[in-house]
Amino acid sequence: MKIVILGAGQVGASVAENLVSEQNDITVVDVDLQRLRLMQDRLDLRTVTGSAAHPSVLAEAGAADADLLIAVTQSDETNLVACKLAAQIFNVPRRIARIRATDFLDNDRIFGKELFEVDLAICPEQVLTDYIVRLVEFPEALQVLEFAGSKVSLVGVRAFGGGPLVGHPLKDLRKHVPNVDARIVAIFRKDAPIVPDGDSVIEADDEVFCLAATKDIREVMRELRRMDRPVKRVMIAGGGNIGLRLARALESDYSVRVIEHNKRRCEMLASRVDKALVLSGDATDEELLDQENIGEMDLFCAVTNDDENNIMSSLLAKRMGARRVVALINRRSYVDLLQSGQIDIAISPAQATIGKLLAHVRRGDVAAVHSLRRGAAEALEAIAHGDVRTSRVIGKRIEQIELPRGVIIGAVVRGEQVIMAHHDTTIEAEDHVIVFVANKRTIPQVEKLFQVGYGFL
Repeated sequence: MKIVILGAGQVGASVAENLVSEQNDITVVDVDLQRLRLMQDRLDLRTVTGSAAHPSVLAEAGAADADLLIAVTQSDETNLVACKLAAQIFNVPRRIARIRATDFLDNDRIFGKELFEVDLAICPEQVLTDYIVRLVEFPEALQVLEFAGSKVSLVGVRAFGGGPLVGHPLKDLRKHVPNVDARIVAIFRKDAPIVPDGDSVIEADDEVFCLAATKDIREVMRELRRMDRPVKRVMIAGGGNIGLRLARALESDYSVRVIEHNKRRCEMLASRVDKALVLSGDATDEELLDQENIGEMDLFCAVTNDDENNIMSSLLAKRMGARRVVALINRRSYVDLLQSGQIDIAISPAQATIGKLLAHVRRGDVAAVHSLRRGAAEALEAIAHGDVRTSRVIGKRIEQIELPRGVIIGAVVRGEQVIMAHHDTTIEAEDHVIVFVANKRTIPQVEKLFQVGYGFL
């Protein structure tokens, strides 16, 4: 697939890195020549220097024969204009834009054919807010991901010593929760993936990914993880777009405090929230944290634009007694370094938001994509189309499907019915199939399985 990416910032670089590894023809456009050179030195792609909103620059980038345009510059207006030009002048079939301003997001007509012709508008701040809200609802989890209209959930937890299932084979899971059908789709032990089977034994500190119907997921988690008390008090460091969205999403159900260093921004925040308490100050100020009873906080979320501030304020909050700390960290090397240490969850914004983009890049009909373990693995929701003659999966039992190593079909959603996948489960047309992929290099093989062909049999 030929893809033009506009913008070489954090999101653009992450998208490029993910798509280059899947053998796509990538061209990246940005006004910053130095940033493009660094990207070209690291990745096998083409770069063009210039404004993404200029037709001549888009032409040089190869928009005329591109299959997909992804506009993720820092400017909403540039992204919108680029999509319009791509549609009207270059006939690019699919166009995705990163949009931050609520004025645009609240008016769907802006993205329609009569105006800017955007097929998919993505707001990274809202994606991250939703991601963190799910972590608040499941305080024991490392990741909480939903599929098939929230009918199925995939939850990653760290197994604790003394847990009911720790030290026992996975086939014992049914004995512990006899009334719930669930599937352990992956185990990561010391960062190495283990393909689970019935005889696999969970050890303390394993990172375990469990798939179950959303209504049953808490009961399954109790077998792997000591259930924390519910979150009641939340402190947010940073009153930017994410901090504001998060405060508004949580304030009706939790006691929320927001710390923001910019006084003018504090005034704006105070006018935009209903119940949350807005504080003017520095989240790395030990005295301020002590005054605001940081030791009584169930969750501390550092979501400023500064990685170092997020890291330091989270470490300080943890040392002063905050039960759980979450830090937003842009640099991937920092995320890998800090995850599982004193910072409970380190979130990479680019990795958390890239799934929305990947769902539109995957070949075959892919309804949802979620990046796991900071991009090392992936879970996707593929829809089985065709019939027994034209599909590699329809009419076959799962044991008959030639899955690449490390790929597991975890569940099948058929209408309103959630079916945990077993060896004798048969795939039917229009099933939503939840697939876990331990190694992203096998993604093209998985995509081919769900592509409709002619006369495969």
